[in-house]
Amino acid sequence: MIKLVVSDIDGTLLEDGGHEINPELYSVILKLREAGMQFAAASGRQWASIEAVFEPVKEKIFYLSDNGAYVGMCGRNLFLNTIDRELIHEMIRDIRAEGLSVLLSGPDVVYMEGDDDEFYHWLVDGYQFRVKRVEDLMKVEDQFIKISAYRKHDVEPATKGLREKYGSRLKITISGDMWMDCMAKGINKGEAVKLLQESLGISPKETMVFGDQLNDVEMLKQAYYSFAVGNARPEVKAVARFEADVNVRDGVLKILKLLL
Repeated sequence: MIKLVVSDIDGTLLEDGGHEINPELYSVILKLREAGMQFAAASGRQWASIEAVFEPVKEKIFYLSDNGAYVGMCGRNLFLNTIDRELIHEMIRDIRAEGLSVLLSGPDVVYMEGDDDEFYHWLVDGYQFRVKRVEDLMKVEDQFIKISAYRKHDVEPATKGLREKYGSRLKITISGDMWMDCMAKGINKGEAVKLLQESLGISPKETMVFGDQLNDVEMLKQAYYSFAVGNARPEVKAVARFEADVNVRDGVLKILKLLL
């Protein structure tokens, strides 16, 4: 029997950068709970952004946010994995040098520098991030769980040098076409799913996972019922055991309704 369902958000439940989920999913999540199944949303997004997407059922789900660096529910963090401050400062300098935008994630706030109002409002009004603008990221006093490089298009080739330099010291993943996310070494969505499984006494054979991007690979490997949506990257489809319909045709929702 399936006891845990985990889904990525952007590119899996939503179009990349999308913000409105099919409202039918909320009732399906409640029915899953009634049938004894837990639901977790796993994303590179901040937990507050996940909560905004799942507002009607926000108290009924787990959040695996910041690519697994934060595990929580009901606005409370249950697990937090931070990055060394000196390493953060080194990477801020190098991301700036590449001409990319930098976002620095604390447990509850995302910090950004610069005066790009369009980028700021896109994060706040679109993704529903809690964003604080600062003059200098190097002077921020907080715990840090993720540092991200942003480029409007083609972030993967633009960050090749950064990934080569820091790949042995950080967990680096490409999230879609715009983001390179960096977490503490060993942190990823798969480890967050594993932590949740162990906490709830649920095995991989009792777990169903959905994803589309490279940052979903580890969590797909943590479940027997691993689904790539039809629009997923080829590398993700190669890892998943099963395939769902594309995100814009509610591939995940179709499978969950069959499960019920």
